[in-house]
Amino acid sequence: MFSREEHSRLRAAFWTQFGQLMKPFKSEEGKRINWTNYKTGVKSVFFKMEADKKKCGVGIYLTHKDPDIQQLIFEQFEEMKSYLHSVLEEEWEWELHTKNEMRQTISRIYIEKEGVNMFKPEDQADIYEFLKPRMLKLDEFWRDTKEIFVDLSK
Repeated sequence: MFSREEHSRLRAAFWTQFGQLMKPFKSEEGKRINWTNYKTGVKSVFFKMEADKKKCGVGIYLTHKDPDIQQLIFEQFEEMKSYLHSVLEEEWEWELHTKNEMRQTISRIYIEKEGVNMFKPEDQADIYEFLKPRMLKLDEFWRDTKEIFVDLSK
């Protein structure tokens, strides 16, 4: 069992190492990018990575406070579902109007890998290899579709 401080330090080290691993990779637009804090440029649309002691995952999170607008954005993603899955080369889970850990209504499109622990050094390479290609492919998808969502969020 880790103390709260040790837990926080290990989590920070994990994400710092992932950031270093991703540093050589530029966005599809050729720009340097902070992969661990990916900026979509669209309010309430986030690309988020997670890892804990049971699983890791990556997803597109929609957090608009108005559930109707959140649904509209989700439906726009649904219209591009086949293109998204073709870029990702796999199918992801789709959830409209679920609750996050803060009990806020969100929608998400995501994939998870069970049975890995970010605090075990022997699992970290597997987690990085799970997250890395998916973030790069999300960036590729976003390069081609971002303007649709920019226009939608105005």
